[in-house]
Amino acid sequence: MSTSDRLDTTQVAVVTADGKVVRRATVAGAIGSFVEWYDYGIYGLLATYLAINVMGGAEVGSLFLTNIGFLVSFIARPFGSVICGYLGDRIGRKALLSTLLILISGATFAIGCIPSQDVIGVAAPILLIALRVLQGFSAGGEVAGAMAFVGEYAQDAKRNFAMSFIAVGSFFALMFGSVFSAVLITTLGDASMEAWGWRIPFLFAAPLGYIGFYIRRRMEETPHFEALRERKAVARNPLREAFAQKEHRRAIALTIFLPALNGPGYYLLFAYMPTYLKTSLGENSFSLVDALVVTACSLVAIIIAIPLMARLSDRIGRKPVLIISAVAVAIAAYPAFSAITTGQMGLAIVGAVVMALGFSGHAAVVHTVLTELFPTTVRYSAYSIGFSISTIIFGGSAPLVMTEIIKATGSSVVPAYAAIITAAITLVTTLLLKETKGQSLRVE
Repeated sequence: MSTSDRLDTTQVAVVTADGKVVRRATVAGAIGSFVEWYDYGIYGLLATYLAINVMGGAEVGSLFLTNIGFLVSFIARPFGSVICGYLGDRIGRKALLSTLLILISGATFAIGCIPSQDVIGVAAPILLIALRVLQGFSAGGEVAGAMAFVGEYAQDAKRNFAMSFIAVGSFFALMFGSVFSAVLITTLGDASMEAWGWRIPFLFAAPLGYIGFYIRRRMEETPHFEALRERKAVARNPLREAFAQKEHRRAIALTIFLPALNGPGYYLLFAYMPTYLKTSLGENSFSLVDALVVTACSLVAIIIAIPLMARLSDRIGRKPVLIISAVAVAIAAYPAFSAITTGQMGLAIVGAVVMALGFSGHAAVVHTVLTELFPTTVRYSAYSIGFSISTIIFGGSAPLVMTEIIKATGSSVVPAYAAIITAAITLVTTLLLKETKGQSLRVE
């Protein structure tokens, strides 16, 4: 492409300066994040009821079903990331993201419709795993697409703040799903929940998905991608281009290792925490309600902290916030988990909140950095591939691995060591980054 054919990034920047459009794009991105993570907020809590109906018994199937259900959904992510990333860089962000939202919410809704094992036998667990695979496939394309969508609309000086609400949406979804499930369990009782009540939170994904689909369909394509399309500069094979250039390959490697802290962050501190508090602390284990209270307190803390950390990043830079967050998690992990494992409510809340605040800087900034690493031509593809691989290594297997290590060692503070190790990986990777605060997104 000659110099005269290159995209006029100044013109694109003027379009993205409309605050109302940016806010609409932020809502459109956050709603997908909410629907995706809503499932994780309900899946672990309802695993016992799923096991009774789908696996034929709570004692045999509950924890196994929880861990395998998490794992298979993450194994499916790279397949979704490759296919959706390719399509997103070829045909655009808007239409694909609308479709993915329907797939995610539809799969969650369908879980609530699975007949029990008494009715269809072994087909019940097969259907559950298949739907978890579909959820994982869809989520593999959702994360990078939503971040690219909002990032390509946002103003350069406030990009991290705008994008941070996608992360807020994910944590709010975990809290909403957990509270919703807990209210049903408390009001309906075990007998009704076991018989039919467990289906309600899954079925509720249908209206959530429709609302998100409606919002996304009303948005226009991002200015950056639309400009590429108008100039006929859309990559013919974004996957090949992503791996053809040394710069992109290096950025993909950074995308794999920079989010290492997400594993103990998202999946252990929040999605897996109620199960951990209820099943992994031996005589100090919490009741379901107490476990939810501890998790809810940490979720409230991080929901408040993320936009503040994002604003700080827009002012002082991405790297300082990521470094502070990684160091804080590494220092706080062992004493925080030691407090959590005492079985005392007050100490557990303090430990969980401290970890949430330490992790908030990473949660607020990491996806903005990953978006800024790539040009528009390959952003969706390259980001999706790297982040999905990272999720498998550091995230999807975390609950299963932690459960087995705790069983083998008898130590309930194993997650603290995972947090320290992954914080160190993120810290080293952060030092290799170039600062991207306030810079315009590259387009090619």
